[in-house]
Amino acid sequence: MKTVLCASLVAAMSTSAAWSSAEHECPVEAGDSWRPSAAYHWLDIALNATAHEVPRFGARPTIISRQLAIVETASYDAWAAYDDIAVGTRYGGNLRRPGPERTEANKQTAIAYAAFRAMLDQFPTEADYITDAFVAAGFDPDDMNLDPASPVGIGNLAAAAVLDYRHHDGANQLGDEPGSDGEAYSQYIMYRPVNGPYEVIDPDRWQPIPASDGNGGVAVQTWLTPHWYRVASFGLESPDQFRAPPPPVVASEQLMAETEQVAQMNADLTADQKALVEFMRDGPASTGQAGHWLNLSQVVSCRDHNDLDTDMKMYFAVANVAMDAFIASWESKIYYDTSRPWTLIRHYFGDEVIEAWGGPGEGTVPLEASRWMPYSPAVFPTPPFAGYPSGHSTVSAASADTLRRFTGSDHFGHQVRLEAGSLTEPGHSTTPVTLDFPTFTYTAEQAGISRLYGGYHIQADNLEGLVMGRHVAEQDWPLLEAYFNGTAQVSGALPAPQG
Repeated sequence: MKTVLCASLVAAMSTSAAWSSAEHECPVEAGDSWRPSAAYHWLDIALNATAHEVPRFGARPTIISRQLAIVETASYDAWAAYDDIAVGTRYGGNLRRPGPERTEANKQTAIAYAAFRAMLDQFPTEADYITDAFVAAGFDPDDMNLDPASPVGIGNLAAAAVLDYRHHDGANQLGDEPGSDGEAYSQYIMYRPVNGPYEVIDPDRWQPIPASDGNGGVAVQTWLTPHWYRVASFGLESPDQFRAPPPPVVASEQLMAETEQVAQMNADLTADQKALVEFMRDGPASTGQAGHWLNLSQVVSCRDHNDLDTDMKMYFAVANVAMDAFIASWESKIYYDTSRPWTLIRHYFGDEVIEAWGGPGEGTVPLEASRWMPYSPAVFPTPPFAGYPSGHSTVSAASADTLRRFTGSDHFGHQVRLEAGSLTEPGHSTTPVTLDFPTFTYTAEQAGISRLYGGYHIQADNLEGLVMGRHVAEQDWPLLEAYFNGTAQVSGALPAPQG
C-alpha cells in the first residue's frame, strides 16, 4: 500500500501548507490510476489560504463559510459551462459550450481560473501564496481573457459574475454598508452587548469575555458579524425560516440542569473526549466548520475515488449548505443573544468550589466557579458570539445531511488518529486516540456534543442546532438537484457573453 497526499498533485504547493489534519491522506494502491481531481486540488489551496488567514484575523467561521462558498460556486459555474445538462448560478445555461469543447482539460482549466480569481478576491492577504500555487500548476495569472470560447475566459467570466453578485450581499466584505466603520465585514446593525466583560446585568444575555491576548494582557471579545443574518443565502426563503424556539432561561430548572451538566462533563473529560473537542474545534489553523466539512467531503472523494464532475458538485453543495446554515444559525443567535457556560457557571455557582479542569497539565481540581474555564486555550476561552443555537451543531448537521443525500447513504466509515491534549495542553502529556465516525449523522452529533465537553455550549444549543441544520439541508437539496439536472430557474440570469 502506498499513500499519496492529495495536496501533492503539484508538489510545490504543499511546501507552504499551513493547515493539516489527521484525515488528509488519500490511500491509493500502487498501480491505481486514480488521483484526486482538480476540484479537490483547488479546494486544498482555498483551505490553506483560509488557515493562513486565521492567525492574522482570528477564527471567523461565518466569513470563512462565505469565502469558501464563493470559491466553490465560481468553480462550479465554470465547470457547468462544460457539462451536458448542469446550469450555473449566475448565467444559468447561457455559458454552455458546444459538445466538442466539453473536455476534461477544458473543465480543469476553467475551474482553475475561476477558483484563482475568486480566491484572490476572498483572500487578498494570501495573494502571493495563491498566485505561486497557480503558477506552479502551469497557469498564467496575468491572462485576463474573457472570451467564452476559451476555458480561461469561461473561468474568468464565471468568477467575475459570482464576485459581482456577492460584493453587496449583506456581508459587508467591502466595508461600505451604511452604518459600518469602513472595515471589511464590520457590523452595521448597531449591536451593543447588554453585559460588560466584568459586569453581568442580565445573565440570560451574551457577555463579551475577557480573554488572554497571548502577550500577558487582556483582549475583550466583540460579537463576530452580528449582521450575518442579512447575508443573501443560497436557498433559504428567509433568514428566520428555521428560527429556533425560545431557549431555556436562567430562572428555569432546565437551564440550571444543563449548566450543571456542562460543568460536570468538563471536569471529567476522558482522553477520547478531549480528542473529540480538539478535532471538532480545528485548532490554531482552523478552517471553520465549513472548511472542516469540506475537508470531510474530501475524505469521501478519496474513499469513493470520485471523478472531477462528482467532486465539483459535492463541494458546491456542501459549501453552500454550510453557508446557509451559518446564516440561519446567526439569525437565531442575534435574535435571542444568549449567554454561554462561562457566564452561566459563574452566575449559578459564584465563588462556590466545584470540580473543574484546572488548566494545561493540571487535570481535575477543586476550583472556585468564578475561575472556571472551558477546555480551551486561554486566548480562546469561548467563541465571541451568542450560544443559542450552536453553530457547530447547525453546520455539522446541515453538511452531514447533504453528504448523506449526495452519496445516497449515511455510511462514512472514517477514522481519525490524533494525540489528545496536543492543541489545548501543549508541552504536557498527551494520549494517542482513534476517533471512529461510522456515519455522517453520527459525525455531526459528535461535533455537537463536543461543544458540551469543551464547555462552550449547553445541550439546548446543541439539540436545536442539529434540528435547524437538518432543516437547512432539506430546504437546499431540491435547489441543488435543480442546478445539477439543469432545471433551476436562475432569476436574472446573465446573457451569453459575446466572444
